[in-house]
Amino acid sequence: MERLEHVRVVIVTESFLPALNGVTTSVCKVLECLRDLGHDALVIAPGTSPWSPTMTPEHYAGYPVHSVTSVPVRQFRVGLPSYEIETVLHRFRPDVMHVASPFVLGVRGLTAARALAIPSVAIYQTDMPSYIKQHMGPAGDLTARAAWRWIRRIHQQADLTLAPSQAALADLAAHDVPRIGLWGRGVDSDLFTPDRRADPETRALRARLAPNGETLLGYVGRLAPEKELHRLSELARMPGTRLVLVGEGPSREMLEAQLPGAAFLGRREGLQLAQAYGVFDLFVHTGTRETFGQTLQEAAAAGLPVVAPARGGPLDIVAVNITGDLFDPDVPGDLAATVRPLAATTEAAAQRRHAMGLAGRERVKARSWPALVDQLIDHYSMAIAAFSESVA
Repeated sequence: MERLEHVRVVIVTESFLPALNGVTTSVCKVLECLRDLGHDALVIAPGTSPWSPTMTPEHYAGYPVHSVTSVPVRQFRVGLPSYEIETVLHRFRPDVMHVASPFVLGVRGLTAARALAIPSVAIYQTDMPSYIKQHMGPAGDLTARAAWRWIRRIHQQADLTLAPSQAALADLAAHDVPRIGLWGRGVDSDLFTPDRRADPETRALRARLAPNGETLLGYVGRLAPEKELHRLSELARMPGTRLVLVGEGPSREMLEAQLPGAAFLGRREGLQLAQAYGVFDLFVHTGTRETFGQTLQEAAAAGLPVVAPARGGPLDIVAVNITGDLFDPDVPGDLAATVRPLAATTEAAAQRRHAMGLAGRERVKARSWPALVDQLIDHYSMAIAAFSESVA
């Protein structure tokens, strides 16, 4: 296989700025690295309405962003498929199409790529069947099976589908998705670092949140039902601790009622987000439907021990008793039982947290976005080669 020295890539994404989530973050980081390597790129993404307070940017990382008409669905913007994608592709003439978490707009992108003989790489990033199952009540199982059939039809159009974890890869294989491979996620270990604890802003925030030396149990992410944050109720009254949640979402008001004494810091980005990690003593994640778990990796880079469910993406990130611990989400009280010895205010517990944090950072600091995008370009090369063979 010949490695691409220069690539023209069009990225079709189901989510983009101003929305902040794992899909958006991954696309932005890929674009930044492609720019630094001198490649060409173009983005096709859902647009925002002209009266939106924050609109989809026209450029990112120096690359043009083509916005398509979108409609709001459960606080997400869903791009509507249209034939304008073919026009954009004709003008740009990409070597490969990168489709981020295809479900609606991405399907149209893959169909257009197939029609125009453009090799394609699809990124599987969202466990949509599990989310659908969670929200559909008695019809959940039936609807989730239908969602998997839809996902298989989508990804059958791609020359290569990349999953972010071994668990996600196994799910794809179990549902007969062809031509699959593993591609993780990068982390900015220069931004997310234990050194943030020494920032004056971090010190001031910690003094406000833990005036009596409480152990701070932190969560970062969307405040939404699919994150299963109701599980944090087990920790709400743990002696000597305080819960701190970073993020926004439809569940905030309910969580404020469920978690008395918890601090809600709202949405944070960049340096402010890194300083929030610097405030925490222990990072806790509750969702069982994560294909990866980017915030777990950011927490590890920040030198924090991580506690997460023993399911899905966290299995690839958390090394039990080395970088953190995993709890059984099917056993009531197991989250509290797992957190309690790590959250103690004793010197022994503090030393254990410190050792786990150092081990976690050591494991993730090599997973830089430049290294991951270098791997991605190899995947692009494989997809192009496979496509060439299929049409020869």
